[in-house]
Amino acid sequence: MPDVEKLDHYETLQVSPNAEPDTIHRIYRLLAQRFHPDNAETGSADRFQRIHEAYTVLSNPESRARYDVNYHQQRQDRWRLISAGAKSENDFELEQNARLTVLEALYTRRRMEPEMPHMLTSDLEGLTGRPREHLMFTIWFLQQKKFVTKDDQSRLQITAEGVEYLEVNYRENISQRRLQARNE
Repeated sequence: MPDVEKLDHYETLQVSPNAEPDTIHRIYRLLAQRFHPDNAETGSADRFQRIHEAYTVLSNPESRARYDVNYHQQRQDRWRLISAGAKSENDFELEQNARLTVLEALYTRRRMEPEMPHMLTSDLEGLTGRPREHLMFTIWFLQQKKFVTKDDQSRLQITAEGVEYLEVNYRENISQRRLQARNE
């Protein structure tokens, strides 16, 4: 069984863990058509393979049941770790630094790769070391403030407002290094 933390079939298909089989089938067909390697505009063999693998697991009731057992257990374990490591219920400074970190990552991506200025939440999760559950609030806030946008493929990118906000606040918090090297 694959490690669910590394391969979230529900996120791959962009469906809820409660999705009905018909919904999973319909979404699979849309995504498969979009990312099929023969599609000259949006085709991606790697993404298509992940989508097909997710569909294979989630469309079969027995394999989905086995997957769900591990999926839900790992989500519970992750929440236990999150709550055990939290300093306080409302650590505002930590959240503010998380916002700046996400903006910094998106800013860097836009400057370094202007043709592909977007990132997935899973990319930000790996870069920041913050679990997806914590990033969801951060991303929601940044979207509400119009500092980031999310496209129809759930990819995030920084806006001009986000760039200005980061530049102003980065100068104020220059002493804090938000993006750490992985081995530190």
